[in-house]
Amino acid sequence: MSHSPHGAVPQIHLFLSRPLWVCSRWVCSIWIGLLVGLLGPCSFELLANPPTGNPPGNPPGNPPGNNRPNIVFILADDLGYTDLACYGSQYYETPNIDRLASQSVRFLNHHHCQNCTPTRAAILGGQHPARTGIYTVGSIDRFDWSKRPLRPVDNVTQLPLDCDTIASQLKKAGYFTGMFGKWHIGDSGKYHPSQRGFDEAIVSAGKHFQFETNPAVDYPKDQYLADFLTDRAVDFLKRHHQSPFFLYLPHFGVHSPHQAKPDLIAHFKNKPAAQGHGDPTYAAMIASVDQSVGRILATLDELKLTDNTVVLFASDNGGVGGYAREGIKNSGGITDNAPLRSGKGSLYEGGTRVPLIVRWPGVNEPNTLCNVPTIHVDLYTTLLELAQAPAPKQTLDGTSLVPLLKDPETKAPDSTWDREAIFQHFPGYLGAGLDTWRTTPVSTICLGHWKLMEFLEDGRLELYHLEKDISESENLAQANPEKANDLHARLVAWRSEIRAPMPTKNDGSDPPPKKNKKRNQP
Repeated sequence: MSHSPHGAVPQIHLFLSRPLWVCSRWVCSIWIGLLVGLLGPCSFELLANPPTGNPPGNPPGNPPGNNRPNIVFILADDLGYTDLACYGSQYYETPNIDRLASQSVRFLNHHHCQNCTPTRAAILGGQHPARTGIYTVGSIDRFDWSKRPLRPVDNVTQLPLDCDTIASQLKKAGYFTGMFGKWHIGDSGKYHPSQRGFDEAIVSAGKHFQFETNPAVDYPKDQYLADFLTDRAVDFLKRHHQSPFFLYLPHFGVHSPHQAKPDLIAHFKNKPAAQGHGDPTYAAMIASVDQSVGRILATLDELKLTDNTVVLFASDNGGVGGYAREGIKNSGGITDNAPLRSGKGSLYEGGTRVPLIVRWPGVNEPNTLCNVPTIHVDLYTTLLELAQAPAPKQTLDGTSLVPLLKDPETKAPDSTWDREAIFQHFPGYLGAGLDTWRTTPVSTICLGHWKLMEFLEDGRLELYHLEKDISESENLAQANPEKANDLHARLVAWRSEIRAPMPTKNDGSDPPPKKNKKRNQP
């Protein structure tokens, strides 16, 4: 006998399915009266005509009586803000992502950390780096800061085990969870995603061809990593489409080494460059990520899951480019984030502002834009609300984006969006070459169209009005000291509230190891 959350109902139904027509009419009347009295007048109708499949309005992918959406989150690696056609590129080709954007809310002022590990920790753990201690990739000795005035705060490289991931919370809510791709917050033992809430998990990053996976799995010789990960994701969807699911697909593309499929490289080889975009191999890498998005969307269509699946697409940090304009590298990198300033590793807009596209069928208006400042930690809180999942034990720093999906401009009288500012804090150094730096220790606040940066080595303030000056070319701190002081006071108060660790004076007593002095990796 099948089990039901309604307790005795299946037993009663089985009893009624016996040949009661042999009973006398008055016995049947007594039984019917008792049933109606116990279960209510509509219950007998349901028992006599039990529903088949999902009830009306409840699409496949959810059990009867549950209209929570499935969730698909696709994350690109090192994809710049303008690296999509729907975000302004006239060289890269992203028809599938563009189609998704036409059905979605495009967030134009969304921010992640300056590089990948802290972003992933913030998304999956729901906390700012100042709480988790994950500020960057690797240890603080990746760059030689021995001649700088501050000693950076020690960096944590794995998401602490006392932090409940969003996957673990969705799993508690009944979701089947799968992750295929770059994890980067602890790839082995108890830190592996299979131990952090994912029912299925395959980790791979570092190479695009002849790659390794954890756990080890076979794949066709010369298969491209983005295609392999997409194969696994599609297989996951086809096997678990009858229950609520959370698919997390964090691609390694378009991170270096810059490798792509030859046919796609050939497609872009003779295409004229535009706006600092013109590398055929990089364009081909973007095209492979776009193909992946197209295959995922087509699978949702095939399985008739589109109407009940929220799809998110984003990048983990800004693109690798814009450094030549900053005077910190001789070349500008593989791409260009213009009109944004600088790129990956910087807390100027080119390093932290990224594409975010969210489609929630039947809720968001298609092809809408949102200019409200949002940030990485908001995604955890958003998914938690979408899934009606239990809150984790750790403090959450984000605000759910659900009100913005319903009202991107927050103009509705019943809008519940009430957050004013977003903050970032980076107490370390990221090099760009010998004695040049993508960033030094800095904290930032964005409030409306205003952005303030406090550089912690000397207390220098930079103030920008991003609506008028998205390139951050005119520092208004001296021209508008009242605004600068107000934002700085808010920033200091936030750092105090969150207990953000600060870099200390570098007195030479604890220098970085010499063996890593010239190491310079993204």
